[in-house]
Amino acid sequence: MNGKIRIALIGAGRAGMIHAENFRASVPGACIAAICDPVEDAARNAAQKLEVDRWYTDYHDIMEDKTIDAVIIATPTKYHCEIAVAAADSGKHILCEKPMAMTVEECNIMNAAAEKNGVILQIAFMRRFDASFIAAKKMIDADEIGEVVMVRSNTRGPSIPKPWMYDISKSNGPLAEVCSHDIDSLRWFTGSDFKTVFAIGGNFRCPDARESFPDFYDNVTLNASFVNGCQGMIDGAQGVLYGYDARCEILGTKGCIYLGNTSENSAILCRSNMQKSAEYINSWKYLFREAYFAEDCAFATAVTNQTPPLVNGQDGKKAVLTVNAGNLSIREKRIVEIAGGILL
Repeated sequence: MNGKIRIALIGAGRAGMIHAENFRASVPGACIAAICDPVEDAARNAAQKLEVDRWYTDYHDIMEDKTIDAVIIATPTKYHCEIAVAAADSGKHILCEKPMAMTVEECNIMNAAAEKNGVILQIAFMRRFDASFIAAKKMIDADEIGEVVMVRSNTRGPSIPKPWMYDISKSNGPLAEVCSHDIDSLRWFTGSDFKTVFAIGGNFRCPDARESFPDFYDNVTLNASFVNGCQGMIDGAQGVLYGYDARCEILGTKGCIYLGNTSENSAILCRSNMQKSAEYINSWKYLFREAYFAEDCAFATAVTNQTPPLVNGQDGKKAVLTVNAGNLSIREKRIVEIAGGILL
């Protein structure tokens, strides 16, 4: 590809703007060229902040812009499939935020469109680009903890969910919005696919949702087995208030790896009352800042060199399959088996 890759952001929310800022300032060989958001003020303000002269409220206008080479999809999940297909049909490469889609069928449609049109489709699982997660994977591959036996991962966010998230049919719930990264991490570290899942959800912090959305949960635990015999555990939560908490541990036959930094700096205050304290990190935006940048650089490299992305649509699809299995388990209060891409 000649010249810089010209990228359009579709969805000017928090995650989208992180990607856009990276492409605006630092990602080699790429630049942010246009913004799209259905809220006019959001589109205009993002364009001003990013110093780009084109902004739209209809994503179809992006598809008609022949100067745009690639798009970042950072909209609510229910729109991912239709936007990705439109982008692929327009010959534009795609960096799609997680979750990839609402259903496995939508993932299949997205993957087929990307393959048909010869475009890159990368799913934004940024933890695979985090230095500590990469180091852990290298330790596993070097047999430093023996065979992996169990992986446990948690993601807990401080914010109360947005009202649209209360409808599980539109959001797929915290298993999708919060725990997609945990699901992908478990697949990556075990080197295997989920075989069975048993999940329990409950609404402990969102009383406004209880009457209209009795199936909404803001706290979830998931136990899993894998095809290769490994075990897995995930816990996810929204509205915990105390901070952003993302940790992981990988237990092997000869040792254990611990991952997770809970503070932006390592300073710990010790007082004369014999108590110590440290400031808890308050946002995923800070904890995985460098991972987002590495992820964006990897996307630009894949587009430039026309090489397969490090995290592809099959990875995204398998995470969505596991989310759907977990939600089915919560609804029916049973273990759900995954076989050949089908929930049993």
